[in-house]
Amino acid sequence: QVQLVESGGGLVQAGGSLRLSCAASGRAFSRYTMGWFRQAPGKEREFVAAISWSGRTTYYADSVKGRFTISRDNGKNTVYLHMDSLKPEDTAVYYCARPDKAGFISDYKSPREYDYWGQGTQVTVSS
Repeated sequence: QVQLVESGGGLVQAGGSLRLSCAASGRAFSRYTMGWFRQAPGKEREFVAAISWSGRTTYYADSVKGRFTISRDNGKNTVYLHMDSLKPEDTAVYYCARPDKAGFISDYKSPREYDYWGQGTQVTVSS
């Protein structure tokens, strides 16, 4: 059974920083792409960032490119999202996710590619 547990959310002023963590249970964490998504009230869940199984390749939504950094520590079964220069429009519940398929996934931006989700962590950015 795969479980994903996010932490690190909170309230921060615009321009501030936060680091989210996602701890994964289950075997062979290092075989899977991992993704971060977010959902603001009244909006659809949207892609934020993804990282390949090895950590060598990362992908970002245009809205966060240059401000957010995704990374992973396969020895700790954990994926991180470091967020700098936060804006009020970054306010959302942030979720980490893992697909059932190991290795490369082509449509890493689509929530449909991911089978396991955490419970989410709230990030609120005040202006």
